[in-house]
Amino acid sequence: MRSWPVPEVPTLPGRGPRVLLHDTSSGGLVPVGPESGTATLYVCGITPYDATHLGHANTYVAFDLLGRAWRDAGLQVRYVQNVTDVDDPLLERAEATGVDWRDLALSQIELFRGDMTALSVVPPQEYLGVVEAVDLVSAAVRDLLAAGAAYRVAGVDGGPDGDVYFPVDSDVAFGTVGGYDLETMLELSAERGGDPRRPGKRNALDPLLWRVERPGEPAWDGGVLGRGRPGWHIECTAIALQHLGMPIDVQGGGSDLVFPHHEMGAAHAHLLRPESRPFARAYAHSGMVALDGEKMSKSKGNLVLVSKLVAAGVPAAVVRLAIVAHHWRAEWEWTDEVLAEAQARYARWNSAVSAASGPAAEELLATVRARLADDLDAPGAVAAVDAWVEAATAEPGDDAEAPDLVRRTVSALLGVVLP
Repeated sequence: MRSWPVPEVPTLPGRGPRVLLHDTSSGGLVPVGPESGTATLYVCGITPYDATHLGHANTYVAFDLLGRAWRDAGLQVRYVQNVTDVDDPLLERAEATGVDWRDLALSQIELFRGDMTALSVVPPQEYLGVVEAVDLVSAAVRDLLAAGAAYRVAGVDGGPDGDVYFPVDSDVAFGTVGGYDLETMLELSAERGGDPRRPGKRNALDPLLWRVERPGEPAWDGGVLGRGRPGWHIECTAIALQHLGMPIDVQGGGSDLVFPHHEMGAAHAHLLRPESRPFARAYAHSGMVALDGEKMSKSKGNLVLVSKLVAAGVPAAVVRLAIVAHHWRAEWEWTDEVLAEAQARYARWNSAVSAASGPAAEELLATVRARLADDLDAPGAVAAVDAWVEAATAEPGDDAEAPDLVRRTVSALLGVVLP
């Protein structure tokens, strides 16, 4: 599956420092990526049954900041992202709207590509749909079954026999990604795609690995698994192991993926590659974006879509600037005031970098680098740019190269393109 075009990223003098990032598993800041060489990143992609909303954008911009900071520090970046282009929510939306599930997925993936292009997000080197990775995923399920780390469950309510589940008790590290207690895990499993009350499971938390074919549902040949389709969590594990190996430097996604998705994915990997654990050296989770006091989500329908903002005349760079003005792990709310503030800030920045000269900007570059290296503190970087712009407005300065250096700094490190 193709991703989207690589945006222009200006070169900057010098190098940025090593990045420290908040690790969900340990609860503290940890250095991420090697001191030299290649850093690896896996970020879970969309389930394509609705277009990109601000919550999605917040996540992918956050990890784009990480990739930019890594590259600025002299690292190569190996980035992989999936698309869950066959799953219950997609199939349910397709049936409700009378659209073929494949056509629905393709249309929403294309919108997502356009949104990522508009937001100047550097694309992953590998961008894979589950449909094109079914053979890879089914092989991983067969490996788990052969290793005794999977089991079959009898059908219920007239359903067929043979659904394959993963016993969470088989991974001694299970629960260490999120650190939740049992009651919380059971609650989140029920809310986020699990089936804790399914009869026949050994443990209520055990996740589905392979769903055998049901009438009217898409299915693929799984060999000894029978015809069916993958469960949710195993898809990311199989794709990450194939294209990044293990351990990966950072496993990323929204905070709603801590459990069950990332917890289960790590457990799968630990049983598939026990000699290489942990699955990831750090687990990073972006905050949720709210609208009218509630988390923005497809199920609630309270969405602000990137494509609609752009279609209404809001420059995509303004949308990105509104996002990076908030810390990547923060919970925040999209409002008219947030948009207005970003529009005004963008206008001020553009005016300042369009001047013939300005105050020296080398210190600004160092500050932006330092802020991003400290847990991707984009709001701190934005504040530093604001301070330079304010100084340039009050007293233009005589450094003819400063405005261009600021322009390149903002574009290269924050991904905000100034015309």
